[in-house]
Amino acid sequence: MPSPVPASSYPGSFDSWLEAPVTVRRRGRSTGLRPGSGGLRFAFYGRISTVEYQDPVSSRAWQVEAADRVVAGRGRIVAEFFDVGLSRSLPWPRRPQAAALLAAAQDPDRGFDAVVVAEFERAFAGGDAPVVIALLASFGVQVWLPEARGPIDLARPEHQALLLLLGHQSEREVLRNRFRTTAAMAVQVRE
Repeated sequence: MPSPVPASSYPGSFDSWLEAPVTVRRRGRSTGLRPGSGGLRFAFYGRISTVEYQDPVSSRAWQVEAADRVVAGRGRIVAEFFDVGLSRSLPWPRRPQAAALLAAAQDPDRGFDAVVVAEFERAFAGGDAPVVIALLASFGVQVWLPEARGPIDLARPEHQALLLLLGHQSEREVLRNRFRTTAAMAVQVRE
């Protein structure tokens, strides 16, 4: 009996992008990087909103660990940007570390090729992801998400749909937490 052909060997299969060379476009020039040649240089972005209820050190650690899993075999994290005590609803330019990342991305000698986020909800709220991703792409910087298992391509309809879904899910999480808190406070007052 012949051995089965791995699904990733079919062009356009879900995992076929894992074996493909990664191409980075930087201001009109393109560099083909293969995972075995050192790969891409990633900037990590993370965030924690409530320092009163979460430990910033352990939150940062699990987010970096999750981001490392996303880029494993395809590059390494060389820079970190981590906002503490700020809501996801704040636009990136109003978060100090996110703003610093955007500023660094504009520099052609920035030292990183892509940004990796450990969890969509830590970085984005509502519909701001496509705006930030498009801005970073205009500087030649990719954005990688675990939910996409790699880089986001705004030209792909499935990635547009994924961002829309994740944005709504992020808003829903905020509303659900607000409702639970309000309901719990009402019960405490009643009791």
